[in-house]
Amino acid sequence: MDEHLILFTSILLLGIGSQWLAWKLRLPSILLLLGFGFLAGQFYDQSEIIEQSTLLALVSLSVGVILLEGGLSLKFSELKEAGPSLIRLLLVGTLVTWVLSTLSAHYLAGFSWPVAILVAAILVVTGPTVIGPLLRSVKPSRRVNLILKWEGIVIDPVGAVLAVLVFGVLFDSGHSHDGGSDLGHAALGLLKTLLIGGGLGWGAAMILASFLRRHWIPDYLQAVVILTVTLGLFTLSNFLQHESGLVTATVLGIGLANQKKARIRHVIEFKETVRTILISCLFIVLGGRIGWQEIVSVWKEALLFFLALVIVVRPASVFLATIGSKRLDWKEKLFISFMAPRGIVAAAVSSVFALELAKTGGPYAEEAARIGPIAFTVIVGTVALYGLFSGPLARKLGLAVKNPQGVLFVGIRRWSIEAALAIQEAGFRVLMLDSNYSATAKARMAGVQAVNANILSDFAAEEIDLSGIGYMAAVTPNDQVNSLACIALGHTLGSSNVFQFKAADLDDSERKAASSELMGRFIGSTKMDSLEVIELEKAGAAMKQTLLSDEFGMKEFRELYGEDALVLFVLHGASNSTLAVYADGIATPVSGDTLISLVVDDSEPVIEEPEGDGPKERLLPLP
Repeated sequence: MDEHLILFTSILLLGIGSQWLAWKLRLPSILLLLGFGFLAGQFYDQSEIIEQSTLLALVSLSVGVILLEGGLSLKFSELKEAGPSLIRLLLVGTLVTWVLSTLSAHYLAGFSWPVAILVAAILVVTGPTVIGPLLRSVKPSRRVNLILKWEGIVIDPVGAVLAVLVFGVLFDSGHSHDGGSDLGHAALGLLKTLLIGGGLGWGAAMILASFLRRHWIPDYLQAVVILTVTLGLFTLSNFLQHESGLVTATVLGIGLANQKKARIRHVIEFKETVRTILISCLFIVLGGRIGWQEIVSVWKEALLFFLALVIVVRPASVFLATIGSKRLDWKEKLFISFMAPRGIVAAAVSSVFALELAKTGGPYAEEAARIGPIAFTVIVGTVALYGLFSGPLARKLGLAVKNPQGVLFVGIRRWSIEAALAIQEAGFRVLMLDSNYSATAKARMAGVQAVNANILSDFAAEEIDLSGIGYMAAVTPNDQVNSLACIALGHTLGSSNVFQFKAADLDDSERKAASSELMGRFIGSTKMDSLEVIELEKAGAAMKQTLLSDEFGMKEFRELYGEDALVLFVLHGASNSTLAVYADGIATPVSGDTLISLVVDDSEPVIEEPEGDGPKERLLPLP
């Protein structure tokens, strides 16, 4: 059988398998990708099948697509909150990182000064391929999330361009190395990079947006056309000015994300799928190109260099860059200083310049062989360290919660406010959203955080802080609005965590019933639809907390309140440490759990827990 076929299939299977295993084990995916790639590389020499220059070209194009996808997630509106701190990090922080990394690369990693300056320039980057997954896992506060997301995406082309300029000044034999000539060459290169990369990227974004708005590109071709244009402009930019394609791809993504002419959500979803495949394959391939002997030969220098980057360089760059900043407190600064994993751009750029340095054949060619394994160690080390400990640190600092289980209620009704109060009292974050100002005011007066907005608005998508939120319950009286809310939030929270009431027309004929694929999961008893919930409200139903016991379980609960009692949430355990949405197939209540349910009860409300074997429950009236 063709070795190429076996290799490419194995890379894809191993890459996607690593992604799934990382999700299952709640580990950084890139850590497993690099680990499995490294192990596979010890048994199979891929360099005999994939020629190095071909691989680097594929890696370069893939990085362009990844940066495009990253740029598509950046909104200028986010800069109102993250802008000042972000600019400080990109300017002052990058300079401090470069200087301190140069010193570390020379004195600890043993590189000569010119090579140390180049290695430091390469490793100022962090990267969206690692920052994004870690942020989704940790889910820190909104401001910290925005700063790290923007930094991780924008710093990649900055680092790559910096490395190009350094290489041109220090190692390019095509020009003399006197001070004035060097500075002039670097300044000209930077200007060309900004003009070519920024001009082509932004111009293409506006043209594509105009084409999409006028429907000159059919829907099924839009994502593919944008991808093709990106790759074409990426190659053209690099032809005109080395590594300016990274700037082009990033600016193109930012331009498309911030234009208001055309819808691009389906393009973003397509690019996310492509990015996942590319990252899975790239890290397997790049990890497999590092030999065990190469790592062993530099492990001491690599370890010292890695420790310096983590313990000294990153904290110093963050705290020096944010001196006098009133927007960030010390906890936020500390967490940001503990989040700088290196990713695919560091791996790709280090490989490119190691190869270019080896071609010089001069005194630095021998050092070029050490750049790859040291960069590999830094990538694995930073991903492992930050991936394993950034979550616990964020929770310790109060910037994130473990396994967010808070609830976003879309639609404010009297009983949903009562349910929100019960969940909030149990220690989980609750946020309510409604376009009716009167309803929002009632929730706020009751002591629940509420936002007056349309769930389908740009404001809701971009401005609402969902930190601590794990579920969404769409409970408006309108089935279509509930379904649209589930579609809108399904991507952010995950389709398994968005809920609505069963649509009233779901059991109608196939012609009239809404498609179940366009709905969220059904909350409560699947036998009760949205119209029946309204009837339950009219009958005077109220929210009630009920503690289940061995004597009073779900069977007794149903016997007491009947099948119309609508259980919505379950607080597991005596300490209410876990919140679950009651839905078909999940959140099966057991003894010791507390039900939060909507029931019709004509008896007197029980405020204190009764003695004996009766049900321990209380009504949840509004204050």
